[in-house]
Amino acid sequence: MQSKIILKKLYRKMLQIRLCEESFIIPILNKEIRCPIHLYVGEEAISAGIGAVLNNKDVMFSNHRSHGHYLSKGGELKELIAEIYGKETGCSRGRGGSMHLIYPKTGFLGSAPIVSGTISLAVGSALSFKIRNKKNVAVSFFGDGATGEGVLFESMNFASLKKLPLIFVCENNLYATHLQILETHAKDNIWEMAKPFGIPSFRIDGNNVLEVFEKAQKAVKYCKSGKGPVFIECITYRLMGHVGPDDNIQGNHTDIRPKKEIEAWKKRDPILKFEKYLLKNNVLNKKEIEDVKNKIQKKIEEYHNISIKEEYPLTKNLEKYVFKK
Repeated sequence: MQSKIILKKLYRKMLQIRLCEESFIIPILNKEIRCPIHLYVGEEAISAGIGAVLNNKDVMFSNHRSHGHYLSKGGELKELIAEIYGKETGCSRGRGGSMHLIYPKTGFLGSAPIVSGTISLAVGSALSFKIRNKKNVAVSFFGDGATGEGVLFESMNFASLKKLPLIFVCENNLYATHLQILETHAKDNIWEMAKPFGIPSFRIDGNNVLEVFEKAQKAVKYCKSGKGPVFIECITYRLMGHVGPDDNIQGNHTDIRPKKEIEAWKKRDPILKFEKYLLKNNVLNKKEIEDVKNKIQKKIEEYHNISIKEEYPLTKNLEKYVFKK
């Protein structure tokens, strides 16, 4: 069993991500938040487990469903919430919204909504580490939809050829927007896609934070030893809509996922699973769990109240921060 310090850290991070995501639901429905938001509810174990084994000099790149990655890499909660509201105090100065987050001081080098759009950037960072002989690792997060893009295969080939310190992390939530995995892939074998490139590849339970954490530890050690990249497919499930809390709020589209499937995955909720583990192993008791929740919830509510009152970027400064001079 991992130390109680690590277990508590993993739980707090997962809970911070979950409560933060859920805090956006009412503002979205009330149209106080206007930018599209891809909620990470149900997938928290992946980012929490991987983020916990990285240091500030390791780097991370993300996609459209990026809040969990940002927070797991040390991005400030206050600046994330402000960014979602489009305020000048946000991590991207109110110019990025939900899908364009960045926090360089802790190594979160950016998210973008273009499917597979940041994979090659992670390759570039890993190449930089290799050239400069730095013992750091780059992590590229992407969904199962990105595995149909050519840039992923080009990136795997180059990373393997140059033995780059890069961890490819596919968060497979079984649906590429609204298409079930077998409607976009001839076989359900994403983890095996890296094998022809000689990359060690694994499929793990993305809802088991300890399995993610332990596999991430080994992957980081492997990459930093100079052996090359690693590919990890994490099987998980989003408990909210593709965009927003419920796909129905986006128009007439109805979530095509079977209700029985959704209910089955709710029983595999990564946070509920981990809470049972923590209680069973006397890491936390019920009161301590409630105290942790209340403390995080209070801070989130405080930051929402602050962000609502903050200023939007001025029109005259529209191009500020866009280009580096």
